Amino acid sequence: MSNHTARERILARLHASGTEQTEVPDAPLPPPLSLDRDAKIERLAELMAAIRTEVHIVDTDAWLDKLKELAREKGWKRLLYGPEVPIGSAIETAWASDTEGLPELVAYTGPVETFKEDLFQMDAGITSVRAGVAETGVVVLWPTPHEPRLMSLVPTVHVAVLDADTIYNSLAEMIAVERWADGMPTNALLISGPSKTADIEFTLVFGVHGPKELVLLIRK
Repeated sequence: MSNHTARERILARLHASGTEQTEVPDAPLPPPLSLDRDAKIERLAELMAAIRTEVHIVDTDAWLDKLKELAREKGWKRLLYGPEVPIGSAIETAWASDTEGLPELVAYTGPVETFKEDLFQMDAGITSVRAGVAETGVVVLWPTPHEPRLMSLVPTVHVAVLDADTIYNSLAEMIAVERWADGMPTNALLISGPSKTADIEFTLVFGVHGPKELVLLIRK
């Protein structure tokens, strides 16, 4: 008997046995999230902290002091940053006036082909954040030539700087308000915590394929 004939016989038996259709009721959609500014900050921080993100809510004019404090506490030796973005120039100014116990600043200025070996020697990389989503507890990065995605994926620690005013209730709200339909990068990164996987015996392990730590500074 050919495989083709055997398959036909099996299918014929299945058809002959009949199939019972089960009614599946329509599940109502959950009500849309509608939180005020402080509640969005609190929910985002709570959900991301639950996935081992180290969250710090700071005043807008105090975030650099907190960054310095963390750098000294954690003993970072080299900090990767993008000098062409607003947080990059602010970091340069802050480091110019006080460098004691602080990591060396390493500017991401060239193509990855010329920077590859140095990239894997960074203790931490700091990037700005496009937006946050309170409903699911994620931050959104839009990689650019000045802040490529490798800055958030390769260093052992990723420091993300988020403005509280760019935290949205939901992903749908963010896409609409930010007008994603008008233009997007080739990829957008949605990050909920440090790198993690459950591929190894179904056990959740952190820091296997990317940063072991995610530090989120929410500028309030």
